[in-house]
Amino acid sequence: MNKNFAIIGVGGYIAPRHLKAIKDTNNNLIAALDKFDSVGIMDSYFPDSHFFVEFERFDRHIEKLKRKKEINLDYVSICTPNYLHDAHIRMALRRGAHAICEKPIVINPWNVDQLIEIEKESNSRVYSILQLRIHESIIALKNKVDNGPKDKIYDVDLTYLTSRGNWYHTSWKGDIAKSGGIATNIGVHFYDMLSWIFGEVTQNKVHKLTEDTAAGYLEFEKARVRWFLSVNYDNIPETAKLEGKRTYRSITVDGEEIEFSGGFTELHTKSYKDILNGNGYGLEDAKQSIQIVHDIRNAAISPIQGDYHPMLSKQLDLKQ
Repeated sequence: MNKNFAIIGVGGYIAPRHLKAIKDTNNNLIAALDKFDSVGIMDSYFPDSHFFVEFERFDRHIEKLKRKKEINLDYVSICTPNYLHDAHIRMALRRGAHAICEKPIVINPWNVDQLIEIEKESNSRVYSILQLRIHESIIALKNKVDNGPKDKIYDVDLTYLTSRGNWYHTSWKGDIAKSGGIATNIGVHFYDMLSWIFGEVTQNKVHKLTEDTAAGYLEFEKARVRWFLSVNYDNIPETAKLEGKRTYRSITVDGEEIEFSGGFTELHTKSYKDILNGNGYGLEDAKQSIQIVHDIRNAAISPIQGDYHPMLSKQLDLKQ
């Protein structure tokens, strides 16, 4: 039986993946909301869906469908700025709908705790899109670790450079109160993936934290991780720049590169299929990665010594 969806934040960057996932799973979009009206993308998926720029009219439309046509809302897909996620999740639960929320599910760990309590009081579930957990290369790595020696500690280097223009710092993404800062905004799914594979965090050091770059060292039960994130184009390796690339992604485990440059296009659809089949990842699953980014955001900066990411060597050279 087809399910009825609403989507909040349909004008955002990630929304087309959710629209596609709703369409690919043969479900209905009965309402969409965004304060911006550049949402022509809807024509490619749900041209008949009602669209609103004001929450009150969006909410009233959903109520009218329920009262007058007995059309109930089953799921709310949330693609809004990070700091609004928990409010929109609560709205979905009050409506008796399940929430499917983009990462990070919230900015601070105590918000997860509050949502867990609210979820218990409802008959609905809160799902987080943690798509790296269903990427074939990452699943293969988890299987390798799970089936490897129980006492082995892996050495991991994580590098994620995704250039952003000046608009980024003017938008909500550049406002730490709204996005959580760079580690939260572009790194949270990597920290989730590392937690999923390597277990509980035992150490969290931050060597660099600016508006466009962050780097540090994490220890998990089964891994030592040196990580580096940046939205600054200057950090892109010269070889990648010569190829016209503005993004560089690398994960090595014990010096071996994990290939996961492709395979991302269908991950939202696969996530939706899992959720609709009664599976999917919930609040407890997302909690450790939210704690990690919270601790990074509030950490004292550690000296660049001991275990640190190789890209920080350039920073040291500049100081000398």
